[in-house]
Amino acid sequence: MCCARVVPDRSSPTPGGVAVSDDLPITFDDVEAARRRLDDPTVVKRTPVERSTSLESMTDATEVILKLEHLQWTGSFKTRGAYNKIKRCLAEGDRERVVAASAGNHAQGVALAATTLGVESTIVMPRTAPQTKIDATRGYGATVELVGQNFQEATEYARDLASDSDAEFVHAFDDPAIVAGQGTLGLEMYEQYPDVDTVVVPIGGGGLISGIATAFAEQNPETRIVGVQATGAATVHDSLEKGSPRTLESVDTIADGIATGGISELTLSMIEHHVDDVVTVTDAEIADAILLLMERAKQVVEGAGAASVAALLSDDLDVTDESVVALLCGGNLDMTMLMEVVIHALTRRKQLLKLRVHIDDQPGKMAHISGLIADCGANIQTVRHDRALEELDVGEAYLIFQVETSGVDHAVEILDSITAGGYEVELVN
Repeated sequence: MCCARVVPDRSSPTPGGVAVSDDLPITFDDVEAARRRLDDPTVVKRTPVERSTSLESMTDATEVILKLEHLQWTGSFKTRGAYNKIKRCLAEGDRERVVAASAGNHAQGVALAATTLGVESTIVMPRTAPQTKIDATRGYGATVELVGQNFQEATEYARDLASDSDAEFVHAFDDPAIVAGQGTLGLEMYEQYPDVDTVVVPIGGGGLISGIATAFAEQNPETRIVGVQATGAATVHDSLEKGSPRTLESVDTIADGIATGGISELTLSMIEHHVDDVVTVTDAEIADAILLLMERAKQVVEGAGAASVAALLSDDLDVTDESVVALLCGGNLDMTMLMEVVIHALTRRKQLLKLRVHIDDQPGKMAHISGLIADCGANIQTVRHDRALEELDVGEAYLIFQVETSGVDHAVEILDSITAGGYEVELVN
């Protein structure tokens, strides 16, 4: 993991005592104007907050508040920025069509906003986008084109598509109107929990944290703003060190909602000025956070949405004795990914074991070992013989068991029982 300390450049104070830079691309007034445009509750609704005593005990925080933005109509915050952008464009002149690129959440936000406002939309999505997000985007009324293997390739194609017509290109984060729209979420968070010490926000392209940080800088400048990136898509730390946006050639993370592989000059400037810390979390930590949120908070979120909780549970973010708001920014979790996440997380917890037991290949051995496992109160999911290995002598075999347990202590009990029964056993997952 990595923790980058960002030193906000609050160069000139405002009359209210909040320091701001004269040349920042998004202001608090822009965020307030965006909220006035978000006047249709069937497109953007006010999402609730919920306290998590479980996370409080795990982190030693005074209070942990979850902002449940994954309960937004499209399953993420993205409609806020998209609706603000398109509505502002319509106020400035006629627009009959918009084009956007997205791995999924921005796609759905643009599609719903455009359809509601009577504008056609074409969304370019990577071929690797989850099918559920593709289907949902089409369901909101957009024409979907699948191009490229990642967000960058889809964006390049979408820009060309827009420039070859009179369509308006709606970028996922590199646009002041998009950032201001996302900032309306910061207004809500402050109103629901004004005395928060730390706000934790996932970062993909940086539009969300830029907008939220702008809102808090005006309303409560003492609040610490912490950004979170997935290790396989992290660009902020390097961008801050180099002083310009860095872009990854490829990304590798289960958190597709924040897998942009780069930020922009606009969002980098906002992060430099308003964000205090940026940490990274691994996919394993994100998977653990997804499962934890399902078990303890009864909330189903995608990888990007769980990143804030993964950061809270990491060693790189200390929130002892603090009041914290963790943003669950998206809930569009593909069911195939959910299955993979659950299996991975259960394996890490030793609640799902794969055991390899060396045996003399004789009748009754499988029944004997199965009985030892059953006597420990564990359930066997699958079992198979493996005889075709050079390391095995004639008449030897391995039995491969997949076993459900209640956790680490139960797993140790099972291993000890099989060993005491006279067998060599190895945990292979």
